[in-house]
Amino acid sequence: MENERLKIKIDNLNFYYGDTQALFNIKLEIPEKKVTAFIGPSGCGKSTFIRTFNRMNDIIPGTRIEGIITIDGEDIYHNSLDVVNLRKKVGMIFQKSNPFPKSIFENIAYGPKIHGLKDKNKLTTIVEDCLRKAALWDEVKDRLEQNALGLSGGQQQRLCIARALAIEPEIILMDEPASALDPKSTSKIEDLISELRENYTIVIVTHNMQQAARVSDYTAFFYEGVLIETDETSQIFTKPKLKQTEDYITGKFG
Repeated sequence: MENERLKIKIDNLNFYYGDTQALFNIKLEIPEKKVTAFIGPSGCGKSTFIRTFNRMNDIIPGTRIEGIITIDGEDIYHNSLDVVNLRKKVGMIFQKSNPFPKSIFENIAYGPKIHGLKDKNKLTTIVEDCLRKAALWDEVKDRLEQNALGLSGGQQQRLCIARALAIEPEIILMDEPASALDPKSTSKIEDLISELRENYTIVIVTHNMQQAARVSDYTAFFYEGVLIETDETSQIFTKPKLKQTEDYITGKFG
């Protein structure tokens, strides 16, 4: 991470669901405008961890967090922080695409409208721009008024990415964004991640190690709520420092 600007810093993070501890003393730095992948077996805390960055876990009763997470140097769990503004800055793409039961146009325009934009011309420009960034414009430009639920699974996921881009985030969190998609749609999502990294900081949770190797600059390996090892992706996949990482990468457990 030398010569790279730090975007997110996590220090001594512990996370609890009631009395059950899910994350243990995590320390990690995530650089700006790079792709960082979280890998590890199911139930190891990857999704819980990524949701701490936009405080999505706050809506689950009984959760508790210790430690500090800063974004651009600001403590995102400080009492004075505006969570609405945080979630504008930190967009999220979920495992299962979740378009609104509205038109394709309204799905993209929804966020800017919520934040007060009413100018139809500006909304139209934003919709086209975001659909282009999500590599979807050419496929849907003639049916913007049709219901988004009529799109294929892969198209719906790219629509959700376009919707996230419409509120101009700086960070995009992706929780298993391609796990429900066929290989062709998965490839389009991966190509899209490669393009978006030029302008956004991207954090992706994936169970697919080949995907992590293909799309990410840095990889963090988790096991049972502990961050075992983190490094440049090429290093993690060719010369990990720890045997536990090597055993997971080579399929000896997981």
